[in-house]
Amino acid sequence: MLPEVGQLVDGEWHVPDERLDLVLEDPFRGERLDAAVASDEASVERAVQAAHDAHESGAWADRPPVARAEVLDAVAGALEAELSRLAELEAFATGVPVRQTSIVGVIVPGAFRLAAEMLRAGILLEHHEGPAGNPVEVHRLPLGPALCLVPWNAPAPMAAHKVASSLAAGAATILKPSEFAPYATTELARTVGSVLADAGLPGGVFQLVQGGPGVGGRLVNDQRIRAVSFTGGLAGGRAIAAACASDFTALQLELGGNNPLVVLPDADPEDAARSAVDLLTTLNGQWCRALGRLVLPAAGAQEILELVLARLALLQAGDPLDEATDLGPVVHSVHLARLRAAIAERTRAGGVAHASTHVPEGPGHFLAPTLLTGVPVEQSVHEIFGPVATVHTYDTEEQALAVANGTPYGLEGYVLGEDTERALSFARRVRAGEVKVNGSSIMSLHLMTPRPAWGLSGLGEEGTVETIRAFTGARVVGVEGGHALHAR
Repeated sequence: MLPEVGQLVDGEWHVPDERLDLVLEDPFRGERLDAAVASDEASVERAVQAAHDAHESGAWADRPPVARAEVLDAVAGALEAELSRLAELEAFATGVPVRQTSIVGVIVPGAFRLAAEMLRAGILLEHHEGPAGNPVEVHRLPLGPALCLVPWNAPAPMAAHKVASSLAAGAATILKPSEFAPYATTELARTVGSVLADAGLPGGVFQLVQGGPGVGGRLVNDQRIRAVSFTGGLAGGRAIAAACASDFTALQLELGGNNPLVVLPDADPEDAARSAVDLLTTLNGQWCRALGRLVLPAAGAQEILELVLARLALLQAGDPLDEATDLGPVVHSVHLARLRAAIAERTRAGGVAHASTHVPEGPGHFLAPTLLTGVPVEQSVHEIFGPVATVHTYDTEEQALAVANGTPYGLEGYVLGEDTERALSFARRVRAGEVKVNGSSIMSLHLMTPRPAWGLSGLGEEGTVETIRAFTGARVVGVEGGHALHAR
């Protein structure tokens, strides 16, 4: 049973009246469901005003960080009881196998617990000593109402990360999930809203609205919204950045990448094949840090390609709610059409498509993971965002580096090699915010390191510390020459 997709505005739940042209689908069966819903203009206005009023009241922002941490821990505890249900909803809506959504879903309560830990550790207050030995304090304070815009590929974990960070910062928070996958995020919002209400907080501290770009546009263009965190596509990111620029609204963007996996000549071919398959198929290839370009030494390229295809042939594609499924369908027929068009475009440019995974016949939105050889580098610049990657060969490491850096994106890079120091030396020259050596996990290199976005991959940095601070501004208070100095 799918939950009713609702909105939480100023403490009240309603089913939005407006409907979008988009019809939601069951990606496994290919069946059309209901039209996606959208909060109307009046509801969006009420939500923004309620958030503004909550911020001005100080009901949440003035609560001591340790007290805010207690509420976030209570949210985490309530969400832990919902993990199984959330994982199933994510699998149904996105097509990602439930075995994966269950693992990634641990982020949901974990984000709130980690944010609480950071508050207790004093992330929002720094102490310094001035030139004369006088004390100086740096307070991190919420800039005002904050907006969290969440993508469809891992909706609940992304929502949890952004909302936990925003609430930890003390910001009154509005959450808008993707119109393509609203179910798990709606249920997450029910839990968050309930815990905050039990803590006696006004309804404007946390709210949920629904809709597409129209609703998002109304929110980011509202002067009362003072911070925005968005994960999504390049076109949406550009529009949001333009809207935020006029009022200097604080902004954090993560817009995906076209990530290279560079296999050095001394890498084990089996390791290379395993990493390539992992990066190509995790979240059905629908994730920002997936494989975009496989860069292979010319002498070993054929062997590695054959090993990759052999591994892909072993994958079990099927019902994303089945624990035995390795690969599920893509999220929607609209996205499937985009992926097929991208493959056709690169084939016309000279590429040859290679696929070996058996996928179910029928109406489901299945696409066999595909490697494209022979595509010119200049035709492989942009992200595809699915289980599709181009393959490129090189004779020298400088050629490999040129391919790896031959894109305006710069989110993630991967380097494989037996000689770790040599691989690290190469990785240091890859233009990306994060570069992993001899690893292909979806997890970060370290829990507390930032996850920067370079170039067209976005603006700013993600991570627990960075995202909390993205919703804040600094207030410096100190003593100079015996006189109180208060600067904002």
